[in-house]
Amino acid sequence: MSGRRVLGLMSGTSLDGVDCALCQCQGRNQIELIRLWSAKFSSTLTRRLHAAARGQATSWETGRVHHELGRFYAQVAQEGLHNDSVAAVGLHGQTIFHDARKQTSATFQIGEPAYLVESLRVPVVANFRAADLAAGGQGAPLATLFHRVVFAQRGQYVAVNNLGGISNVTALDWTDRKSREPRILAFDTGPANVLIDLAVRELSGGRLKQDTDGRWAGRGWIDIEQVEEWLNHPFFVRKPPKSTGREDFGEAFWRYANARLRKKRLKREDVLATLTWFTARSVAHTYNRFLRTPEKALPDRVILSGGGAANPVLREQLGVAFSQYAPATQVVTADELGWPLNAVEPAAFALLAHYRLNHWPANLPTTTGAKRPCLLGQVADP
Repeated sequence: MSGRRVLGLMSGTSLDGVDCALCQCQGRNQIELIRLWSAKFSSTLTRRLHAAARGQATSWETGRVHHELGRFYAQVAQEGLHNDSVAAVGLHGQTIFHDARKQTSATFQIGEPAYLVESLRVPVVANFRAADLAAGGQGAPLATLFHRVVFAQRGQYVAVNNLGGISNVTALDWTDRKSREPRILAFDTGPANVLIDLAVRELSGGRLKQDTDGRWAGRGWIDIEQVEEWLNHPFFVRKPPKSTGREDFGEAFWRYANARLRKKRLKREDVLATLTWFTARSVAHTYNRFLRTPEKALPDRVILSGGGAANPVLREQLGVAFSQYAPATQVVTADELGWPLNAVEPAAFALLAHYRLNHWPANLPTTTGAKRPCLLGQVADP
């Protein structure tokens, strides 16, 4: 079967910009990165998206930002392609609401795809999560297919952990060499950058958007007792499949956490150190609780991707946190394996678009909780 060039666009829970990955997709199990580029949201667009994600935007304002974001995606895609050919686009959109509880499940990604269709004159696949949700699933995680195709290794137990706004893991247990496929479990582990970014924005008076290179966290003192208390959050006890977002670990959690830390008179560096350790500790804690094999083994290797993997303090703390449970676990980054940190998520949606255009189901019901395999995404043709 002939391949196609697909552009994947991903803007995540951090609400800071979009990553674009131009990929060559071939058959069901081949994907190659051709080019990667990113673009930051303007401060105005970021502020409006935060308002929408907090439920503080009117329907009129949400409608306007939905179309403004669509125009932004189209401009960034066209400028980045430099007249390069592309056969299709996979557009994740910007999540402003996600609630996967069975009786009230709903998810909402904005960013009107019609502008990409008009600009590039190729099919655009968007709204990937709804079909899985309608089939009784969580609508997440959806990058699992890409992780299996690219990172699964026969004879090894590998975990791929994306550290975006939210942390999600795909566990690929292929220690049974006779098996045709790895045993797969994928779910959200909790916060990654979202609380760290919220803290930096507030504590810097809006001057900074992130703790670049962990500079604040690296100089702070960790309130270990407070972190252990936060680990009692109900999400960490809930069994997979499960997903989360700003509804659990966004502005409301930050206000609660900040109030607790202010009473203890922690410096801003201490606040960031504590939140960073909370992220690392929650990931390792979740692995220990849910990712042990029947032989009680944890993954041989953890592959980090996403913006949080570029934070050396978070990487170091993850190593320390994992060592408490599995000293032999190796922690590496995706770019050490040939995939830039910010390429994994947009490339995953390029692959999902390729699957949709071939009419191949792309969700893994054992990981999302859906009752059946589904065609993911809705196609807008030129």
